[in-house]
Amino acid sequence: MTKHRIYSVSVASVYPHYVAKAEKKGRTKAEVDEIIRWLTGHSQQSLDDQLAEKTNFEDFFAQAPQMNSSRSLITGVICGVRVEDIRETTMREIRYLDKLIDELAKGKAMEKILRK
Repeated sequence: MTKHRIYSVSVASVYPHYVAKAEKKGRTKAEVDEIIRWLTGHSQQSLDDQLAEKTNFEDFFAQAPQMNSSRSLITGVICGVRVEDIRETTMREIRYLDKLIDELAKGKAMEKILRK
């Protein structure tokens, strides 16, 4: 089975789109960063380093310091697919991030987005 093309895409190339989507709805880059740090366990410095190195999605999630154990609480539909039904691990992590950014853009409170 061949890997999906998104796995080889750099997080840095998609990151500006996450920020733009959030800012268009009155949210901030800092909130996008907080979501990514919450999901992956990165510090701001290590996140910035990953973006600067143009790390691809597959390596970004594989090398994440500590994936948040509460991420399994993320449910719902993204791109027409229920995230909780995605079996392939890397794709599920990517869709978790997409779902969190969508929730941010829809105006959800950070406490709810971060499953607190």
